[in-house]
Amino acid sequence: MWKFRRDSNTVERPPLFWLLTEGSRAIAELGFSIPYRRFLAGQNEGDGHPVLILPGFLSTDMSTGPMRRFIKKLGYTPYGWELGRNTADASFVDALEERVESLYDYHQEAITVIGWSLGGVYARQLGKALPNKIRQIITLGSPFAGIQEPNNVAWIYNLISKGDRIRRVDPELFDDIPLPAPVPTTAVYTKEDGIVPWYLCMEEEDEIHQNVQVRGSHFGLGVNPTVLEIIADRLLHRKDDWTYFTPGNIVQDLLFYPSL
Repeated sequence: MWKFRRDSNTVERPPLFWLLTEGSRAIAELGFSIPYRRFLAGQNEGDGHPVLILPGFLSTDMSTGPMRRFIKKLGYTPYGWELGRNTADASFVDALEERVESLYDYHQEAITVIGWSLGGVYARQLGKALPNKIRQIITLGSPFAGIQEPNNVAWIYNLISKGDRIRRVDPELFDDIPLPAPVPTTAVYTKEDGIVPWYLCMEEEDEIHQNVQVRGSHFGLGVNPTVLEIIADRLLHRKDDWTYFTPGNIVQDLLFYPSL
């Protein structure tokens, strides 16, 4: 199994080139995803289980709309987080726990939680707090291995929080974030990420934790066709039959999933 160890002294911000091209690359990924979503939708008959999707920093449920529509067409029941804009408020964790409890009571079955960027950090915390009610977790470019490390959006957070550094918000929560959740987890990352260091988005792999590298931008992860393929595959699995994601063929492996 691949093991990840981080030397905090070597962490650097993503290259400026990837940051400056984030928007254009994300738009391209959205364009490529439209025919993909229309072609694949309906090909898998989902079991209808609930899927909670958490947006990234400064994003709202609008950003996860295409993903939710895709998941619904696959035969599942997607939900937005319904907490407005994600401003990195630690109180969101408690609110999300209540949301998971409510969805679990309504559906009477465990929930898949998908978190994009900061949303993935929240998703992992939910898996730790409510492991019996979480079916699996999928994170998309989520820097849980070093949420305080250099990235290209920290200045926005510091502006919103009026200079209060991330570590001062909730030290206990902050220290718990890098620890893995005791539920099946697929961590998706891209080395072309212009927002956060890609190697901070990786789990230490074992029987229930896998890392999958894709090609694309940070802002485009929620619409990237290869990411949608991973999601479609993951949703087919329950806790008792969860296994590593593998590409459909060697061509896909070589072109779209470099780490596999």
